[in-house]
Amino acid sequence: MSEENNEAIMLNKLVHDARAPLNRISMNAELIKLVLENDMPKQKALEALDKIILNCQQCSESLQNITEHNNG
Repeated sequence: MSEENNEAIMLNKLVHDARAPLNRISMNAELIKLVLENDMPKQKALEALDKIILNCQQCSESLQNITEHNNG
């Protein structure tokens, strides 16, 4: 496999790794919306917010990995 193909494969993996937490963030934001619209327990919204914060951190790490890979 050529170096160019290896680079493309690595970049696709890094983008996939960054996209996964974004999908989890979106799902948890939707859960919070449902909690608020349906007067569900506040604790469910707080748990979803904790997950959003964690996934934002994971996404930031993934983007840092992309930057380091691109500059490396």
